[in-house]
Amino acid sequence: MRKGTFLELCELLSPALKRNDTRMRAALTVQKRVAIALWKLAMPDSYRSVANQFGVGKSTVAVVVMQVAKAIVDVLLPKTVTLGNVEAIIDGFAAMGFPNCGGAIDGTHIPILAPGHQASQYINRKGYFSMVLQALVDHRGRFTNIYVGWPGKVHDARVFRNSGLFRWLQQGIYFPDHKITVGDVEMPIVILGDPAYPLMPWLMKPYTGALDSEKELFNYRLSKCRMVVECAFGSLKGRWRSLLTRCDLSETN
Repeated sequence: MRKGTFLELCELLSPALKRNDTRMRAALTVQKRVAIALWKLAMPDSYRSVANQFGVGKSTVAVVVMQVAKAIVDVLLPKTVTLGNVEAIIDGFAAMGFPNCGGAIDGTHIPILAPGHQASQYINRKGYFSMVLQALVDHRGRFTNIYVGWPGKVHDARVFRNSGLFRWLQQGIYFPDHKITVGDVEMPIVILGDPAYPLMPWLMKPYTGALDSEKELFNYRLSKCRMVVECAFGSLKGRWRSLLTRCDLSETN
């Protein structure tokens, strides 16, 4: 991370993270708190290793990481994970080959420690304990909507049906009313999913079974545009490598 980005991040999070000095000791600065949390999230290091790196106690690292994560969720999440300019998104997907598209959706598994209760619910199809992160991304791979917390055993389609995004799309209030005519059909703004998702008037998925050339072309274009969500998950886990290893926290954290 560039120094300018880091300092901007500290400035934005400062109101939520600033602590007063006490007679016992001086409080950790906001910069040090943010640096500790970023290091822990970006490296699959143990708390002890991070504590040695920054010259603080192991328990301090655990507390600081949670404080910074909570501050990011409260302060930055509403500003960064937003829909943004819908026209630019539609134009971006159109340039990639799919008309009137507002995003690509998929789920990924975040490895976690086996929970104390109903642990079997968290074993995913790949055989490890996880939580599902569902994300909608735009043409540049930026997250525009996220929904997280379902056990790894739950199917992507069920997670989707229980999300706020599904309700908003069903009611037609998530995207502006921007229809185009394809052939003799009026097409609203759609999102793209893989075959696990339900086919809806506003959700396109690939054709299955025996395909003619037109259906193959449709599948090719849909897959090409849907790849942005796969790449977004790759970037997320590449940058924040703690998501690649088992997250040793309780489910709520």
